[in-house]
Amino acid sequence: MNNLQINTTQNVNLNYIIVSVGERIAAFFIDAFILYLYSLLVNILGDAIGYIYDDGWTQRGLMALIFLPAMFYSLLMHIIFNGRTVGKMLLKMRVVKVDGSPVHWSNFLVRWMLRLVDIWLFVGSIGILTILFSEKRQRLGDAAAGTVVISTKNKTSVSHTILEEVEDTYVPQFTNVTILTDKDIRLIKETFSAAKKSNDFKTLKALREKVDSILQTNSELYDMKYLETVLKDYNYFTQKL
Repeated sequence: MNNLQINTTQNVNLNYIIVSVGERIAAFFIDAFILYLYSLLVNILGDAIGYIYDDGWTQRGLMALIFLPAMFYSLLMHIIFNGRTVGKMLLKMRVVKVDGSPVHWSNFLVRWMLRLVDIWLFVGSIGILTILFSEKRQRLGDAAAGTVVISTKNKTSVSHTILEEVEDTYVPQFTNVTILTDKDIRLIKETFSAAKKSNDFKTLKALREKVDSILQTNSELYDMKYLETVLKDYNYFTQKL
């Protein structure tokens, strides 16, 4: 089981599990089954077209036009659904950039074009071998596009980062929390979580006094509520930037 660490725009490291070759094959066959059902529908429509048009060229042209979406299925699905096809959605996986930046449509195009080598020309053997023997479980298309397929089931939760859930209607109380750094907030959150879990009120009080001495808020909030507010306010302002 390979892990991938991605650094977000807020300088938060998130750990993901890179999916195995077996999971990728399973997602491929789910998508292949969908395309099979689509081809059956195209054949049914082809028979109907045959009753309407006697001209063979017209029939073949209409059939090719109807079948065209299937040819671009993988490319279009990845672009529209942010790195996922139906198979990937069902198995909870996604294509992401290795460096954590957003995946551009051109990256998906490179992956799609190299399916010719990875999958079709050599019956999938090239793709399977490169996935098995590459450090990040990348096929040739992934390596060329700078992408990797990760599991979205095992993403690090918010509670393990400096991030806090902030409601859209939230109103911050301490406007100067941004003088703190991500490193400060991470330390505050880790200490706060540990002290809260063990009911260590002495540490909570000391932490609150230390933070208050930096922010100079002179707030009357009790220790736990004060620290929760600082964490939320910091996330409110940094997420809005």
